[in-house]
Amino acid sequence: MRIVIADDHAVVRTGFSMILNYQEDMEVVGTAADGVEAYQKVMKYKPDVLIMDLSMPPGESGLIATSKILESFPETKILILTMYDDEEYLFHVLRNGAKGYILKNAPDEQLLLAIRTVVKGETYIDMKLTTSLVNEFVSNSAQDNGDKTDPFKILSKREIEILPLIAKGYGNKDIAEKLFVSVKTVEAHKTHIMQKLELKSKPELVEYAMKKKLIDF
Repeated sequence: MRIVIADDHAVVRTGFSMILNYQEDMEVVGTAADGVEAYQKVMKYKPDVLIMDLSMPPGESGLIATSKILESFPETKILILTMYDDEEYLFHVLRNGAKGYILKNAPDEQLLLAIRTVVKGETYIDMKLTTSLVNEFVSNSAQDNGDKTDPFKILSKREIEILPLIAKGYGNKDIAEKLFVSVKTVEAHKTHIMQKLELKSKPELVEYAMKKKLIDF
């Protein structure tokens, strides 16, 4: 199994690489420090599995990069690695195509099991997440007209991409250049974001982005 590890901490990348390379059926072919680099490494190595950290400041977060990578490289199975025992993130990443969700404090054998599970196309959920959360996810997925108050449901992929850039202080022109769109397009998305989330000011937007862990304090 060819594996890429994406985490902003070098010690995590090194430690996990040692553990996985020790396995006879696993090889770490590349590592990345943020979402952009993760995309590049997946494009270069075409790994079977990408282990993706959700929060990777100051670069692009794993939450945003996951949807981009899955859209371009659907054959690569993504295993989310995170410290967040949070049902909202679990539901979001699984709905968007990630095959697994494991906490950073999981024992080594659980990580190995998770990798071997997702590479077969099956879904792996960290054992610490309760059965009720999984049942709720299955139930919600079957309801096309579910709760629309979830921001990940009412915001488009592009809006989720733009929101943290606004919160980090990038101007409209800077965002337009980063995403290769026009300034008017960015302004329109910004207006839609504020309206959909019922936000009235930039500080409220920043607070919202921090609450949803799209940016770090």
